[in-house]
Amino acid sequence: MGNPKPELLVPAGSLEVLKTAVRYGADAVYIGGEAFSLRAKAKNFTHDEMAEGIRFAHNHGARVHVTANIFAHNYDVDPVREYFRELKELRPDAILIADPGVFTIEREICPEIPVHISTQANNSNYMTFEFWRKLGAERVVCARELSLDEIKEIRGKVPADMDIECFVHGAMCISYSGRCLLSSYMAGRSANRGECTHPCRWKYAVSEEMRPGEYMPVDETERGTFIFNSKDLCMIEHIPELVDAGINSFKIEGRMKTALYVATVARTYRNAIDDYITSPELYAQNLEWYKKEIGKCTYRKFTTGFYFGKPDENSQIYDNSTYVVESVFLGTVEEITGDGKIRLTQKNKFCVGDTIEIMKKGKADIQVKVTGIESEDGVSQQSAPHACQVIFVTLEGADMSEIETGDILRTCDLEEV
Repeated sequence: MGNPKPELLVPAGSLEVLKTAVRYGADAVYIGGEAFSLRAKAKNFTHDEMAEGIRFAHNHGARVHVTANIFAHNYDVDPVREYFRELKELRPDAILIADPGVFTIEREICPEIPVHISTQANNSNYMTFEFWRKLGAERVVCARELSLDEIKEIRGKVPADMDIECFVHGAMCISYSGRCLLSSYMAGRSANRGECTHPCRWKYAVSEEMRPGEYMPVDETERGTFIFNSKDLCMIEHIPELVDAGINSFKIEGRMKTALYVATVARTYRNAIDDYITSPELYAQNLEWYKKEIGKCTYRKFTTGFYFGKPDENSQIYDNSTYVVESVFLGTVEEITGDGKIRLTQKNKFCVGDTIEIMKKGKADIQVKVTGIESEDGVSQQSAPHACQVIFVTLEGADMSEIETGDILRTCDLEEV
C-alpha cells in the first residue's frame, strides 16, 4: 500500500482509563494535567498520576501526549512556565499546544519534548503546516473542517517528517475547529479555557420581544429543536481512505469518557487498522464486526463529518440530545482471588443470574453468568445497586485462567447468547 501504519491515539481522562486504553490497543494516549488543558471538567492528572501513567505506558510500549492547548491570557504566562518545568522532569512523548505564546514558552523551557499543534489552531492549509514545521513542531492536527482530498493534498506538499494527525471518531463541535464563544457568553465558562458547558446540545426555542414568556419551537423538517446538535464522527468503515490520505495518527475524541467507551473504541480501531495493514481483504471480511462492536459504546448516531464534503441536514440530530447506549459498563477486573472470585468496583447495577460479557483484548469476548455477589465483608447480595461499591463476583461459564486484571465487564446483547 505504500503508507506507514498509522498510530492509534486514544484519550484518557484518568489514570484508570489510561491503563485501559493501553491494554486495549492504543499506540499512544493523550491526557490533561490539572491546568492548561481544554477538558477542565475531566478528572485529569495530578503530577504523581501523570508520572505513573507515563511509566505504565512506556513499560507497555505506548506513548503519552500531554495537552496544554488553552488560549492563554496574561495571567497564565508565569504558571505555564512553571507547568512546563514540571513536564520537563516528567518527560512525556509530546505536548499538544494551540497558542503561539504557549508554544514559545515550551520551546524555551523543554525543547527536547516534541510539540504537536492542536486542532484549535485552525490548521486548514499546507502553508500553516509548513509554518509550524519551521518553528519546530513535529506534528499538526488537522482542522476538523478538512476533507480527505484536502488532507491528501497537504500530505503531498509537506515534508514526510511532518506528521499529520486527524480525528476519526467522537463528538463533533458546532464551532470552527472547536473554538466556541457560546459557553462563555451564555454560562460564563469559556470553551477555550477548558470549561465548555456544551450549549450546542441544549434545546432552543424562539422568543419574540413583544411577547415575553411565549416560546415558539424552532422546527427543522418538523423533527425537533436541537438545531446545533451534531451526530458523532465515526470513520471505522473508511480505514482504507484514511490510510490512503497519508494520515499518520488516527485520533479518538473523548477525554470525558468511561473506561468501557475507551476500551470499546480502542479495541475496534486497533483491530480494523491491523487487519487492513495485514490485508485489505481481511479488513473487508471483518467490517461487519467493527460496525457492530463500535455500536456498543455510547454515541449520538454517526456521521463522517467533513471527510467526504460539507455536512448537510442529515448530520444533525433534531429530536433529542441523548446518547444511544447499547452496552453498560459494570466494572474492571481488579483482582482474581485464590478461591476464583473477581474483585471489582461496581459502576452500574447488575444482579445474580444476569448474563454479562468480559471484554478481551482481541475480538473474542467471554459470556458468563453471575452466580454470586458478595460485599467486602463477605455478605451475599442479590444485586450490586450501589455505584463504586467494592464487590466480589462469582461467575459461571468461564475458564478463570482466561480472565486477567484490567479486563472490562459489561452487559451483553442477550440475542447473541
